[in-house]
Amino acid sequence: MAHRLLSLTWSPPPANFNIGNVNFPCHLPKLSGPEKQRMTDLTQQLIACVELGKAVTSTLDREEILQIILNRLSQLIRAQNWTLYLMDEDQKELHFEVVVGLEGFNFTGKRLNVGEGLAGRVARSGEPVLVPDTSKEPLFDVTVDGQSGFSTHSLIALPLKLGEKVIGVLQIVNPESQDLFKDSFFPILQILSDFVAIAINNALNHERMEKLVVTDDVSGYYNSRYLHQELAEIIDAGKMTSLVFLDMDNFKNIVDTYGHPMGSKALREVAEVIDSQLTENDFLVRYGGDEFVVVLPGKDKGKALKTVQNIHAAMNKAVFLKEEGHHVKVSASFGLANYPEDAHDLKDLLLSADISMYQSKHRGKNAITVS
Repeated sequence: MAHRLLSLTWSPPPANFNIGNVNFPCHLPKLSGPEKQRMTDLTQQLIACVELGKAVTSTLDREEILQIILNRLSQLIRAQNWTLYLMDEDQKELHFEVVVGLEGFNFTGKRLNVGEGLAGRVARSGEPVLVPDTSKEPLFDVTVDGQSGFSTHSLIALPLKLGEKVIGVLQIVNPESQDLFKDSFFPILQILSDFVAIAINNALNHERMEKLVVTDDVSGYYNSRYLHQELAEIIDAGKMTSLVFLDMDNFKNIVDTYGHPMGSKALREVAEVIDSQLTENDFLVRYGGDEFVVVLPGKDKGKALKTVQNIHAAMNKAVFLKEEGHHVKVSASFGLANYPEDAHDLKDLLLSADISMYQSKHRGKNAITVS
């Protein structure tokens, strides 16, 4: 097939072009030194915003995202301190998620009510607050400065919003450049806060989805999928761990007497009692039906037995379904086994604890048997 060559002719572009009713020049006017520098700075800021947007969408891990945000923001905007608050939807409070520049001060557990201080005001209104001089701002709360020894002279508090919903507040403290408080810089701040909000929301949604996959919908604690995943990792690493199987005694009587909804409520309350006796590294699993598994990483059988005895005593002492006007007592049969003392792999460990639990059943129930 023959190819037909196109004959093109070049003509100079028009001086102006129209989009809608707006007329745009095709050629930028010559810029003076300060104007050229401002245009260069704006271009660099926009590029940094784009880079931030690309970076924060590269992962769904919350810790990685927060690290990326802080690194990129510190490159874009130089400031003495950064604070990122996230909203606790249930409590209607802001909690300190990340604080940079106050490493010597412990913010663990510190919270702000919505409406409290400048960050709380931003969370309530959904509008940014720019304070070039905190000494002239009556709503500025000096509590953190007083406790930490830090001096806040100026700050910018930006809402992290999804539509009209505020999910957090980003606070820039003592920025080096006063240009940040000018109206011309506000679009950049808006772009930054939007990128941060979207990235954090994506990470939180990812966490929620991952949690749903490994969470039992009756008790609110882990399910058997999580048990097998975590236990496999522990045993593959050769780490000592103890495992407890416990089965409710005569739990069918509760369901037959009060119905399935009350039975589910009782299981949630039982799980809470068990969890109240566990330490930070221990974890609780609803294995199925009225069976629970407690994993005690790093604990030998002696320490694990003490934990089981505490659980046993707490359950015998507790009264269940009190809020529903009932007085229900529940007991359980326990079986305890240890890796590597009683088993060589995950399957053997579960089997050993399960066998010990059934021995407790055969001994009359409400008992503890150690492999």
